Amino acid sequence: MLGTLEEILPSLQEDIRVWVMTKESTLPQVDTILDKLEVASDDPVPVNLRIANNLKNPQLYIFTSGTTGLPKAAVISHMQVLKFAAGLWVLGVAPHDIIYITLPLYHGAASLLGIGGCIELGATCVLRKKFSASQFWTDCKMYNVTVIQYIGELCRYLCKQPVKEGAKNHKVRLAVGNGIRADIWKEFLHRFGDIKIRELYGATEGNICFINHTGKVGSVGRTNFFYKLFSPFDLIKYDFQKEEPIRNKHGWCERVKKGEPGLLISKVNAKNPFFGYARNMRDTEKKLLRGAFKKEDLYFNTGDLIFQDQDNFLYFWDRTGDTFRWKGENVATTEISDVIGMLDFIQEANVYGVSVQGYEGKAGMVSVILKPNKSLDLEQLYQHVVTYLPSYACPLFLRLQEVMEVTGTFKQQKFQLVREGFNPSAVSDPLYFLDSCKKTYILLTKELHVKILSGQMKL
Repeated sequence: MLGTLEEILPSLQEDIRVWVMTKESTLPQVDTILDKLEVASDDPVPVNLRIANNLKNPQLYIFTSGTTGLPKAAVISHMQVLKFAAGLWVLGVAPHDIIYITLPLYHGAASLLGIGGCIELGATCVLRKKFSASQFWTDCKMYNVTVIQYIGELCRYLCKQPVKEGAKNHKVRLAVGNGIRADIWKEFLHRFGDIKIRELYGATEGNICFINHTGKVGSVGRTNFFYKLFSPFDLIKYDFQKEEPIRNKHGWCERVKKGEPGLLISKVNAKNPFFGYARNMRDTEKKLLRGAFKKEDLYFNTGDLIFQDQDNFLYFWDRTGDTFRWKGENVATTEISDVIGMLDFIQEANVYGVSVQGYEGKAGMVSVILKPNKSLDLEQLYQHVVTYLPSYACPLFLRLQEVMEVTGTFKQQKFQLVREGFNPSAVSDPLYFLDSCKKTYILLTKELHVKILSGQMKL
């Protein structure tokens, strides 16, 4: 990282001190660490030198992934670090376990739950510098791994690897993570054996967490009276057009019925505080919902849509920034991605909404990359989406990319794609338009783009 550091050093603020893990450095105004560690005392840090004086003091910042906007530095307190560190113990991991971590360590799951959990338990940690789908199970066998950490995309990459004999010949008994889709969940168990999957729900900066202890496929956990007593939350109605919670004539939010997706909000109190973003009051305040059901109410707005079934199991539906409204209907991007991903020539599908001049809401657009040695079948794609999706959810625009931009934790980047939209003059990738008359996707030319914006081509 020294090369990157050298580039940005002149633009850093004067009050920022930079430390590098070396004995000496030629860079100006940079402190070195290794030389000082050699002469430092092994005794505990004296009390008068400790900055933190209570559990709510900040310990570190973790930047949000920035899938639908710019990353923000979430304040992580000592209390949150200790809660994370107890997570593996809660999930049934023991000191004799060997945990395999391939996620980036700037991610809360790897650093706080994974590394922190290993330190808390005294368990063994196997760290890989970078995730490798082809070497994953080889590593697990070599190091006698018993617990793995995942995020949904990681499991999908593993399931896309060629089928090999002895795929179930390993010691992994537990998988801990979040974001695995129901279809990948089932395929993962079928391919790799009887592994207990413990799906979690939570945000780096959030004050609420769900854990699926039962292995119910697709669920992020289950709620009950006692859970809501210690961690109060609600699922409320959301206006996708205005991108804000719906309030009734009295100004209060309204809870959704079971089976209906609602915005997850979590009560902010002394037991469940929200520490916000570092030096960013504007974005901190945007994550708070005031006066939800009473004047003095204060809730953390997760930005996530969750639904609860009749048996009180909870399921992730979509993010509010990802979900969009078209033709008066709410469209869930995850649902469309899953459907398009069923096609044998599609490697990956990233769905988002784009604004179209003269129309309310946002029209569906999908960016796809193809599997190796496969070609794009526009007619088959058209037939597939009109068969499996309601008309309002069928993507009107299609973008063919060679590489899909993702964050360091494999989350799809939408921010830049939304900004670039469907203008063939501004986008170098091939663009296509869903033509209902021709029953296929057709090339989106500059002339066709003009007709869409002028209203000559109806959507």
